[in-house]
Amino acid sequence: MKFAPLMRAALLVSAVAVLPAATSGLAAVDGRANHEFDKLFTIYQLIKQNYVDPVDDDKLLKGAIDGMLESLDPHSNYLDGPSLQRLETMIDGKYTGLGLSVVEDDGAVKIVSPFKGSPADKAGLKAGDYITHLDGVLYYDRDLDEAVEQMRGPAGTSIKLTIYRPGRDEPFDVTVTRGVIELKPVTWELKDDVGVISVNEFSRDVGNYVHGAITDLKKQAALKGSGKLTGLVLDLRSNPGGSLDEAVALSDLFLDHGDIVSQRGRLASENQFYRAETVFKGDAARGLPVVVLVDAGSASASEIVAGALQDQHRAVIMGQRTFGKGSVQSFIQLDKDSAVKLTTARYYTPSGHSVQEGGIVPDIKVPQLSDPDARARAERAVRESDLRGHLINDAALKDKDLETDTKQDPRFQISAEELKKEGITDFQLHYAISTLERTGGKPALAAAAAKDAN
Repeated sequence: MKFAPLMRAALLVSAVAVLPAATSGLAAVDGRANHEFDKLFTIYQLIKQNYVDPVDDDKLLKGAIDGMLESLDPHSNYLDGPSLQRLETMIDGKYTGLGLSVVEDDGAVKIVSPFKGSPADKAGLKAGDYITHLDGVLYYDRDLDEAVEQMRGPAGTSIKLTIYRPGRDEPFDVTVTRGVIELKPVTWELKDDVGVISVNEFSRDVGNYVHGAITDLKKQAALKGSGKLTGLVLDLRSNPGGSLDEAVALSDLFLDHGDIVSQRGRLASENQFYRAETVFKGDAARGLPVVVLVDAGSASASEIVAGALQDQHRAVIMGQRTFGKGSVQSFIQLDKDSAVKLTTARYYTPSGHSVQEGGIVPDIKVPQLSDPDARARAERAVRESDLRGHLINDAALKDKDLETDTKQDPRFQISAEELKKEGITDFQLHYAISTLERTGGKPALAAAAAKDAN
């Protein structure tokens, strides 16, 4: 298995760095731990000699490794065999299946997000849905890789999923036909005179893709409408993160000075500061007003971009509070078939704010009114602060502040049915475009939007 694809695969799920497997620090074991290591070996021998059934050594050792890493935080874990292969398959950018990103949530298979345009997306599956059965077989407290393997298969074949969706009284079945999934990290389109750029993951060359998207949107606008681009919507909703370098590159596209993000580790020598104009020179959007759309599924690298553009007053952040993952993971290759992903640093926005637990709070909070089940899912959305063993941030949002996530803004009282009649299928995007059009593309968008939000 090649190192480069695996490294890129790890970048999909969190902001990561690379560390060598062999360092001088690995030999420095606290002498007090020797007794505990002896105890661990004694337990291993007891299991091998006395357990009711024969136990494979690999199973015991993997369990010990998993136990150590799981005691740290939710993002430190051991990767081998199927888990490494699954990451490599995803990052290769082309496979056959449903087009779903899933995680295990308390023994259940939970959808993080369907890839845009995938069979799962076209079948109406949503972020936050739970898959309870595959072809009628209950999948609970089972290996996630086993479920993923069953959902993949030859293009043209079908599988029946039983879905539990928060907000619905009863589970329901959806039959999805597998297709060829080609992961596209960036897509874009022109709506009236506003360019909409969707960043689905922070994999390789995302900064260059978005740069090309801006150029193409300007050309399209010159041939349509008023002849010029009046604003941009950068859609980071349900984007779970990825490469720290690509988050810096994307932020740098819109900034011509100042800090983007800082990374602070256990040792002062590990601290790093990333500043504008290290990747791209100048503002590629040339001062065009920008709205960044985020939601509870916007995590890690997405939060770096939103935090940088918010703190530098370059964009208006709109939507819902983000996931709240403010840590950096290092990917350490052990051998060709195994690796460790280890949390080694926290990151901070230009103002020194850590998004750990609290996330990025939008300048304008906008619910997804066009989805009739969105509010129920939002009330049950799992964020970093809900994960067992998450890193604590002393400056995280308090309970009373988090309660505002579920309060309905009196401005947003229209129903999904009414929006559907008006042809509005994505209210958050509609509101973002309307905000840009209301200001006439003026640079004073941020001030106007902030006033509108109060």
